[in-house]
Amino acid sequence: MLDLQWYQYGAIALIFIWSGLVRSGLGFGGAVFALPFLLILVNDPLIWLPLISVHLLFFSALTVIQSHKKTNQDNNSESSIDWRYLRYCLGIMIIPKMIGVFGLVTLPVEILSGIIFTITAAYSLTYVFNKPFSSNNKWLDIGFLMLGGYISGTSLIGAPLIVVVLAKHINRHQLRDSLFVLWFILVTIKMVAFIYIGIDLQLIHHLWLLPAAGIGHMIGLKLHDRMLRSDPVLFYRGLGSILLFMSLIGLGRIFS
Repeated sequence: MLDLQWYQYGAIALIFIWSGLVRSGLGFGGAVFALPFLLILVNDPLIWLPLISVHLLFFSALTVIQSHKKTNQDNNSESSIDWRYLRYCLGIMIIPKMIGVFGLVTLPVEILSGIIFTITAAYSLTYVFNKPFSSNNKWLDIGFLMLGGYISGTSLIGAPLIVVVLAKHINRHQLRDSLFVLWFILVTIKMVAFIYIGIDLQLIHHLWLLPAAGIGHMIGLKLHDRMLRSDPVLFYRGLGSILLFMSLIGLGRIFS
């Protein structure tokens, strides 16, 4: 990682707390809601994506294991993961995912950052105006999954497109854990590519960033239980407004 000032490291820790909160609270969005902030600090996705990827692997596995134990304690015979639909989704997404990973390691940094800021700005508008992506037929579902897989390959921010499809076909109480299993598989593919190409995984920085994300993770678990019992529209609208603001700042810096 680049040599930064102490307050910049503090800002990074806060961003990863925020990322952990969003990831465990919503079941997705840890990368979407963190990358714009991180790229404002250091405009190089290949520094941040390995860090976010390791966090996704660690906390998605931790959450699913905890949920599985809770299911067993409650003597609930129904799994918290919809394995059947996950297999279907992966069959559609795997090729676009691989193409996206290739783009990640070949595109110039400025172009990749511009793509990330543009996509997150588009996502933010759907939250601000409460007009989420929606699909009403099988072929549109497939299109969302393929596009989400490709974007996930390039930048780890394909979740909003993928969630649209899974939320329609998976029971609400199974959705978060099913998403975490999907993220684990998709991120594993990306990590293998990082290791093969020789990208620095920034492993030393997990000594302080994993605890930071862990704080957010614990807060997010409580948030998730509360959101299951309430309407999260206002929460999403606030997130979208912040995300749009940061994305516009990032795009302005790139074009200037």
